[in-house]
Parts: sequence; structure tokens; C-alpha cells
Amino acid sequence: MRAMLLPRCPGSKRKASRAWRAPTGLHPGNDMSTTLYGLKNCDTCKKATKWLDRFGVAYGFVDYRDNRQAPETLKEWAEKAGGWDSLINKSSTTWRQLPENRKSPGSEAEWTLLLKEYPQLIRRPVVVTGEGGFSQGFSDNGFKKLFGADT
Repeated sequence: MRAMLLPRCPGSKRKASRAWRAPTGLHPGNDMSTTLYGLKNCDTCKKATKWLDRFGVAYGFVDYRDNRQAPETLKEWAEKAGGWDSLINKSSTTWRQLPENRKSPGSEAEWTLLLKEYPQLIRRPVVVTGEGGFSQGFSDNGFKKLFGADT
């Protein structure tokens, strides 16, 4: 099943604040080469989408609970995040409620199976840009660095 991208129109209903101005040169032509993967009800994902809207970054959103990611995608994210342990939100309720034997997968196949079964374990949001950029989690400074935003 292919993930459905939901386009966001940056700044369509809000006036730009004087303290925040959209940087120039971010994704010319609004080609939506940025994809934010997360959960639609996640507060951190909502903060990230507000940041992208504020700075005029076109993006697509994929709820990875509804659109499970392929094992190849999960492996790629794990590599870019610095390993499977870095990809996982170990402070989540879901992780704490897992049986102890599920918390230490021994192979990539076991990790991908765990994340396919419990996608909410992935630390969110995951942001992938068309230029090969990758970010996990949200922070204002991290997004400014990823997107070259000036304040």
C-alpha cells in the first residue's frame, strides 16, 4: 500500500509574524520534496508541522500508524539515525509495556517486525528531505539547521 501524502499550503491562512520570517530559497517551486512521518495526534508532530508552515516549507505528511513503512525504509532510517536503539523512543509507554524479551531484538528482521507491529515506537517525527536530509524528533534549532532557515 502506498502512503498518501497530504499537502500543506504554507502560510495560507496566517499572517507572517515580524519575529518569524520565511527564509528564501527553501525548496524552490514548492515541490514537496520534504516528507514528515509521524502520528497525526502526536503533539511533537503538530509542533513540527506548525514550524514548517511558519517557515514556508512545503511538505507531505504520512501517518505511519495508518501507512506502515517497508522494512527497507525502516532499515534506512535506522542507519541514518545511528542504529536501531537511536530510532526507538524508549521512554514511551508502549516500550515500557513490552515484554522484556521483545525489548532486545537480535537481528534486523526482528527490529523491523517489532516496528511494523508497534510503529508508535519510532521516535517522531521523522523528516526526510529530497536532498537526502534526515531528522528525527523536533527542535527549533534542529529544523533551522536542516532547512537552512535564518531568523
